[in-house]
Amino acid sequence: MAICDVLVVAGTHGNELNAPWLLEQWGLQPDLLPSAGLEIRTVIGNPAARLAGRRYIDRDLNRCFRSDLLDGERKELEPERARELLSLHGPDGEQPCRVAIDLHSTTAGMGNSLVIYGRRPADLALAALVQGELGLPVYLHEGDPAQTGFLVESWPCGLVIEVGPVPQGVLEARIVRQTRLALSACLNGLATARAGTARTPKVLVVHRHLGSIDFPRDGADAPMALPHPQLQDRDWRRLSPGQAVFETADGRALVPEGMHQGIPVFVNEAAYAEKHIAFSMTRREVLRVEPIWLKVLETLLRSDQVQPQAQVPLPS
Repeated sequence: MAICDVLVVAGTHGNELNAPWLLEQWGLQPDLLPSAGLEIRTVIGNPAARLAGRRYIDRDLNRCFRSDLLDGERKELEPERARELLSLHGPDGEQPCRVAIDLHSTTAGMGNSLVIYGRRPADLALAALVQGELGLPVYLHEGDPAQTGFLVESWPCGLVIEVGPVPQGVLEARIVRQTRLALSACLNGLATARAGTARTPKVLVVHRHLGSIDFPRDGADAPMALPHPQLQDRDWRRLSPGQAVFETADGRALVPEGMHQGIPVFVNEAAYAEKHIAFSMTRREVLRVEPIWLKVLETLLRSDQVQPQAQVPLPS
């Protein structure tokens, strides 16, 4: 059973077109993204949704990697696809992969970023290597029982690349290029880690997930307000005391209590309205990069087995 180093997933959401385009380019132009000696497999996450031009068919594939869905009897398309991806490329699959990199785009005005789920050492090491090269912000998503089952959590090391802003269903050369640059930094970081030549920065700056905020809603569950102009397109910027967050149809500014304690991200992301999320709140934290993070990543990349990774305890 040959082990692959990296699984690159595009099209986990069928209406995000730029990453699948990049994979097509890469297939036609192999030198577009040097593999740096890594064995890489590419896959379209949700080909049926891509063909239909929809985010998903039955349910969000990027929430289907949960034990209750993977082990359940549901015959919905996306849980079946999640099981298929794991049977092919998961740690115990026919063609197991050590690392999963999931390529996404966002409609929110937050630019380009990395997302990691929890604090597995290999994830933290890879995020630190990429942040050290490109300076991208890192969204640390953890501790939210309402949002679980993300694809990359099912591999020993996983990282999401988010690029934007770009509307759903729109191809744009800038987004394709920025996705390629971020993916190239990931592959370079992994290659240097396996070779033992990687050098991590001293700190990793993360925006730790605190929770998500919904739109104000009426009795029929319809939104009663939209993001205020002072909030729209101001991702990664701390809210100031008294700052307006929402604006109603009659022009009233809404200032929810206690809202100035965090930094918003994914503001007005089109795909999250159905999840009752207007934006998510984060707190900026500076983590000291521990030597064990890189050691775990190096061991994973050199091992003849694909083993799950434990979480790093939260700082006291």
